[in-house]
Amino acid sequence: MERKLVSIQKVDHLEDIPGADSILRARVMGWDVVVRKGEFRVGDACVFFEIDSQLPEGKDWAEFLRPRGFRVKTARLRGVLSQGLALPVSILGGEVPPVGTDVREPLGVVKFEPTPPEGSDVAAPFPVEVPKTDEIRLQSALGVLDELRGHDFYVTTKLDGTSATFFKTLDGTLVACSRNWSLRPGTSKVWLMAQKYDLATVLPPGFAIQGELCGPSVQKNRLALDAVDLFVFSVHDTRTEQYLGHSEFLAFCTRLGLRTVPVEHVVTGEAARTFDHSLEHYLKLAQGTYSGTKNRKEGIVIRPLVERTSPTLGGSRLSFKVINNDFLLKDED
Repeated sequence: MERKLVSIQKVDHLEDIPGADSILRARVMGWDVVVRKGEFRVGDACVFFEIDSQLPEGKDWAEFLRPRGFRVKTARLRGVLSQGLALPVSILGGEVPPVGTDVREPLGVVKFEPTPPEGSDVAAPFPVEVPKTDEIRLQSALGVLDELRGHDFYVTTKLDGTSATFFKTLDGTLVACSRNWSLRPGTSKVWLMAQKYDLATVLPPGFAIQGELCGPSVQKNRLALDAVDLFVFSVHDTRTEQYLGHSEFLAFCTRLGLRTVPVEHVVTGEAARTFDHSLEHYLKLAQGTYSGTKNRKEGIVIRPLVERTSPTLGGSRLSFKVINNDFLLKDED
């Protein structure tokens, strides 16, 4: 499910910030965000911009973000973490649609992309048979917590690298992709990983593996690796349009000799039935460093052991990420 970068939401809570006369802490969805005092009352509708919204130039309501390149990022204001942007619905200039309505297009907002496409390496669009790798953040979909409650689940480390997908078509052709594009065979890191693991031979037709490339010259190599490597986090069977469950996923990767992302916790039985599925608890779990380093980890990803769909996510797989707030404030590019 693609997240709604900009949507109509409701201000659920407001509270004073010690020492601040003109701003308040607001709660919108699961996000804490700083707003101007007097701009909203509890229950008011707002236009909520999620992190990585790129606002358009030339709009009066967006001009205050010019010094930040019109990008919505995590910020700390008067000691309060602000993750997103809430603006009055008056910026729409007309009728206010219902809560939950996506208003990204009429406002001219796009998603911030830190790097351009891979230039001459781009061969074609991302294959339609394979879902893209873009986990929703927990704060944008708190309903998933009730859907996970009582079920066995596992937690993996979210690695700070670059996304890669490898798909074997039913006729046996290997397609290698970045986050958004199929890439021409060549010397890109993605294709070098395909060669390293002989994916053209060992990957069964109809299957796609998705993972993170990490290592030297990828982001800031926060795992402190000596060489670039692939860490798989999902296996998708395009014939059934299903992801492999946890045990099948691990067995599949073992057979193909692939590394997986680190598994931090497997929670089953009574521990799963009594687990604290609160936003605050998950934010604590997301903190920490990458194993063997002093580098802050990006966060965690949570999924049930047995694959399930999520009504909250529109029928997509039940899966979500929680980003380490310390990483957002100090390490995010």
